[in-house]
Amino acid sequence: MMIEKNRMSFLAYLKDRRIDIALLCGGVGLFCFGLWLDPLQQVRAATLVYIATLSLLAGAGNLWRQYRRARRFLDRLAAVQASDDTPLVGRTAYQREVAAAVDRLQLTHRESYNHLLVAHQDQAAFIESWVHEIKLPLAAAGLLADEATDFATKSALHHQLRRVDHYVAQVLYYARMDSFAHDYLLATCFLQAQVEQVIVGLRDEFIQGRLSVAIEGDDLQVVTDGKWLRFILTQLFSNALKYTAPGGHITVTLASLANEVTLTIQDDGIGIAADELPRVFDKGFTGTNGRVNDTKSTGLGLYLAQRLSERLGHHLTIASTPHVGTAVTLHFPRLSYFDQQDETVGHGTSSYQWFRQQPSPPKQAKGSENQQ
Repeated sequence: MMIEKNRMSFLAYLKDRRIDIALLCGGVGLFCFGLWLDPLQQVRAATLVYIATLSLLAGAGNLWRQYRRARRFLDRLAAVQASDDTPLVGRTAYQREVAAAVDRLQLTHRESYNHLLVAHQDQAAFIESWVHEIKLPLAAAGLLADEATDFATKSALHHQLRRVDHYVAQVLYYARMDSFAHDYLLATCFLQAQVEQVIVGLRDEFIQGRLSVAIEGDDLQVVTDGKWLRFILTQLFSNALKYTAPGGHITVTLASLANEVTLTIQDDGIGIAADELPRVFDKGFTGTNGRVNDTKSTGLGLYLAQRLSERLGHHLTIASTPHVGTAVTLHFPRLSYFDQQDETVGHGTSSYQWFRQQPSPPKQAKGSENQQ
């Protein structure tokens, strides 16, 4: 870890010691003035000035020495902040007291951090265990729903089970976000195939809401993790389905720009107020739509989608007009190295290895549609 040197200047140090400097100058002045007033002491004025000058120079030298000592102590303090293994040693009694206080503070901080880390790991482990355990009764409930004789009842049960499964997946992905680096694989993906797979998984929601969907633009390749990308797209489509009235339309647009590839999901739903747009990616933010439309919004969907997109090196932007619709765009920045002009990937925070796959893409008709 890089150690940041302290930036305390000599002028700042003198400003802190201005009272000591004033007392030094005042003491020297009073001493010289006392000698000059004493009738028994025959001291010339030039001698007094010489004595005062030497005294002030000695005081200035002492201030410089103390300033250098303080700088070295602050450098050692910065080293302690950068490394837990570096002990803080003070030379003066004051510095030793400061060093002891810093050591106690670091010990308390380390203990608190370890306690919180263990608690967080236990909580994440419990959530993952709970998610895997809940899948069994969900699967059993799905089998029971299949045995229902009434089609409407069967459809309603399956719809509610899919909603529960969606929220369970949200919890699982949220719990795994901190360990993202251990569970992803970058590879070349065709965007249209990923979108179609998500749409097929949500086909019943499209049918129930009487919503149509179209995919526009040429099929494009990006470098990403297919599983995480499908989860992100599922969150975006779920929001579009949730806030679009029956009979509405959703358009997916794929575009290749100079520096990036974009995937835009446009709906003609109720839209989002302009003053709420900057906060839609905040964790837990539900907004006006989540309160007045009885959608049971958790405020986690867009937050997870944005966080996971950033971990993959992508990012989301959103534009919306109330009562007109909302457009969410997923950006895939292009590679600017290795001369990979046809690949896209972002610069994530984790190190990774990737390989290039160049299968011949099938010919896709521009503006192909999938009606659900």
